[in-house]
Amino acid sequence: MAPWIIQIALVAMSILTETTEGKKDTVLYCSACRAIVDELNYSISQIDPKKTIHVGGFRLNPDGSLTDKKVPLARSEANLSELLDGVCGSMSDYALHVDPDTKIKQYKRFAPRSSDAGDFPDFNNFKFDGPEGSNALKFVCESIVEEFEDDIISLFAKETDHVVDKLCNEVSGTVSDMLWFLSDQASCLPLNA
Repeated sequence: MAPWIIQIALVAMSILTETTEGKKDTVLYCSACRAIVDELNYSISQIDPKKTIHVGGFRLNPDGSLTDKKVPLARSEANLSELLDGVCGSMSDYALHVDPDTKIKQYKRFAPRSSDAGDFPDFNNFKFDGPEGSNALKFVCESIVEEFEDDIISLFAKETDHVVDKLCNEVSGTVSDMLWFLSDQASCLPLNA
């Protein structure tokens, strides 16, 4: 009789733990992942492509020569790590955007950058939730960066194309149940949409 009670208790505990786990807000996670890629790409584009940095062990070879190499500063691990430290600080420049035609929700940047001369978005389609909305996006951003920092750095160090696809779908799985349409106005859409 005692094993039967233990089994019921285990089943009850497993049901309670499944129901107490929060469901991920796919719009929030998808948008945070996209924002990380967008902000890092912008930061990388602002660095002079001619700048390089020495990397390597700086150890002497048996013949007395050094084995170090120069890599572009913009995609060096040191620079990418520094950029990642501040990437989530710009999440306050994002707000929930609802496409007027498709009604698709996603967080988008509403604040123009210094290089965006007069390119202002239509604020009618943004829903400003106050600091709570950007704090939630910043928290998710920090969670993604903390969990996948090494993966993010390796992706940006090696690749320039389809980083958003690989990071958000393959590496972090934040939108593994979502379908990405990569265009200028890319959105996360459920597979059944």
